[in-house]
Amino acid sequence: MLKYKIDVIQALKDKGYSTYYIRKNKLMTEPQLQQIRDNKLLSHDALNKLCSLLECQPGDILEYIPD
Repeated sequence: MLKYKIDVIQALKDKGYSTYYIRKNKLMTEPQLQQIRDNKLLSHDALNKLCSLLECQPGDILEYIPD
């Protein structure tokens, strides 16, 4: 099972991206932000955008935990 190993919303805020700013500038959609809040995985494109915003690799955000 994949899960987030960081608080993604807080990491975005630390980089200067409030959820209001993200929505206003259409960097991510509200459903994508809600998926992050609900600890649900994003689509490939949304994960790509998230890594771009945070300037990191997917492994910095996600971890695999065996079932």
